[in-house]
Amino acid sequence: MDDYPVVPDSDSTKLQERHYYLLSELQTLVKDLPSSFQQRLTYNTLSDLALALIDGTVYEIVQGLLDIQHLTEKNLYNQRQKLHCEHQALKQDLVRKHKDALQSCKPHNLSLLKTSQQTELEVRNKTSVVMFTPRNSRLLCVLCFVYGFQALEVRVRDEQKMMDKKIVVEMDQKVTDQQNTLEKAGVPGFYITTNPLELTMQMNLLELILKLQQKDSQAGLL
Repeated sequence: MDDYPVVPDSDSTKLQERHYYLLSELQTLVKDLPSSFQQRLTYNTLSDLALALIDGTVYEIVQGLLDIQHLTEKNLYNQRQKLHCEHQALKQDLVRKHKDALQSCKPHNLSLLKTSQQTELEVRNKTSVVMFTPRNSRLLCVLCFVYGFQALEVRVRDEQKMMDKKIVVEMDQKVTDQQNTLEKAGVPGFYITTNPLELTMQMNLLELILKLQQKDSQAGLL
């Protein structure tokens, strides 16, 4: 017959006291949640959560996940800001070129302007290419700017959409990683899901864990 390690009575008593303390604190914290979520957080669920929190390991896991999330959010924000700055620089460069072109718009320079800016005046549709050949050189410059700016706006809009999609995908993946990690850590209520109601419940559970961690830290229990 196998021998199992015996937990000393003193240690067992401490664990029971710790569990009772955590359960009592959770029951108090739950009262701040909407009634619909209070009903779902039964005594057994809270008791299981208290057991998962006894040794403090889950606190460390949650803090680590939050640190990773904050770093990811900061990185994605910086990427979007960089893209925004690049777009602003492109717009400013287009305005500068337009001003330079206007300064050069004199009758004897018309043929040169037509040659250098002709491609910007091509408006392509499904079947043909319409070429604008205005007689007035300043009008030519204005048209170049208008169509160049419109093309740039389309590019900016498309690149912003791609960046926003990338941000959503990466943040969704971080949520999935968090769910998977906490499920493996034995934290009740966590599993991979995209159900909005379940996601809200998991957020509430995280909030409870963080509040308990703060209380334990202030009380010198960690």
